[in-house]
Amino acid sequence: MASTIPDPRPGADGSSAVPPEDRAGQVEAHGIDYIPEAERHGHPRQLFAVWAAANVNYLNLVVGGALVLMGLNLWQALAVLVLGNCFWLLTGLLATSGPAAGAPSEVITRAMYGIRGNRVNNAVTGWLISVCYFALNLAAGATAAFALVDKTGITTNTAVKTAVIIAIAAVTLVISVYGHAMIMRLYLPITLALTAAFAVVAVVVLDHADFSYAPAEPLTGTGLWAAAIAGVTLIAAGPLSYTTSADFSRYLPAGTSPRAVAGWTAFGSALPSLAVGALGVLAATAVDMADPQTALEGILPGWFTNLFLLALILGTVSANALTAYSAGLALQAVGVRIRRTVSVIVDGIAAVALTLYGLLASDFLDTVNDVLQLTVLLLGPSVAIYATDLVLRRNRYDGIALTDETPGSPFWYTAGVNQAGAIALTAGVTAAALCANTLYTGPVATALDGIDLSLPVGMAVASALYATLMRPTRSTMGALR
Repeated sequence: MASTIPDPRPGADGSSAVPPEDRAGQVEAHGIDYIPEAERHGHPRQLFAVWAAANVNYLNLVVGGALVLMGLNLWQALAVLVLGNCFWLLTGLLATSGPAAGAPSEVITRAMYGIRGNRVNNAVTGWLISVCYFALNLAAGATAAFALVDKTGITTNTAVKTAVIIAIAAVTLVISVYGHAMIMRLYLPITLALTAAFAVVAVVVLDHADFSYAPAEPLTGTGLWAAAIAGVTLIAAGPLSYTTSADFSRYLPAGTSPRAVAGWTAFGSALPSLAVGALGVLAATAVDMADPQTALEGILPGWFTNLFLLALILGTVSANALTAYSAGLALQAVGVRIRRTVSVIVDGIAAVALTLYGLLASDFLDTVNDVLQLTVLLLGPSVAIYATDLVLRRNRYDGIALTDETPGSPFWYTAGVNQAGAIALTAGVTAAALCANTLYTGPVATALDGIDLSLPVGMAVASALYATLMRPTRSTMGALR
């Protein structure tokens, strides 16, 4: 075992040192390359704060309120919230592949799609969707920042709005550029600060909530099932968007307990998402959550309003820093030969441009928001294939072999494409599209009076087909490590 430079911070066994290559005060040197065992360190419990900071946020509050706006009563909305947050278990499962491979998710998925096929996968499910989510989160944070600027007496004209958006993005990108060690260092205090802020919100909301709330016209029968399943899908979109959870666990030693990695990742994600979402549900029984920021400001104490807006901005920064970090790795995995730091900046510029256009020039972000409702059609099957591959291989990934992009690579398959992954993903997305009821109504949803089964059907088809098509190679999977 290679020696390490002494450092007081604990590692995997409570005493191992943090290598100089991964310290918070310097820019992370690694991109999508393999992390040598000598540079591995840390404990899986550190993942809790990383995921908690990204989920104690405004978006989960809004989504919780949306469940009530969909026509569900209080207890139905809370039940849907619990079911939807169970999908964080998949995020935890995928995170276990990080220590096993010593590589990010964007590289591990070469095992599913092949070297060339994975470039297409990363271009869409990795880079494009990440940039869109970055833009939408940035728009939400910017709206809170505009309100904060207004309170200072400064007129939020186009120039001021542009400056605010760029400033929030710049802070976010600094964290992403410094990378893994900076995220690990900052996200515990961020989690504590956000928890304190939302604790105040919780006290106020609980005081105003109507625990006997029911809509004027309660949903029944097919209408209730349609709303409940749509609500689960809406909640599940959050965890499904993090197909990149291995990005933040890959520095852990290869011998780290998979159960601990999965548990701390899922727990750190689901607990705050469920708690903040529940606040949104309860708030919707007292105020109109169609405009949650304004509505909540109406019941929050005056001294806390500015702090609340700052918390919304901080939540946006913490969530988007993870998104930008993974988007930078995705751009590298697509085949763009640039450093990770440069790729992160490119992602940020694209997201800022999208946000500026959407907020200042048109309703484009509304269109993007609608399009993102369709991302579950792609992300559901994608996560299902990843999870299935991980189970089939028993989480045995050869990180060094995964970085080999030559035709002789074990993951080159046929002309650089794993046909099993490509066919399974195509079939899963197609099946999901036939069942969807979002911007359009698929034939299966039409036959079911609007019930949208795109999420379970897409995932089931993709998983079953991938497992079947990979059957001939199962006997060799154990030899890939």
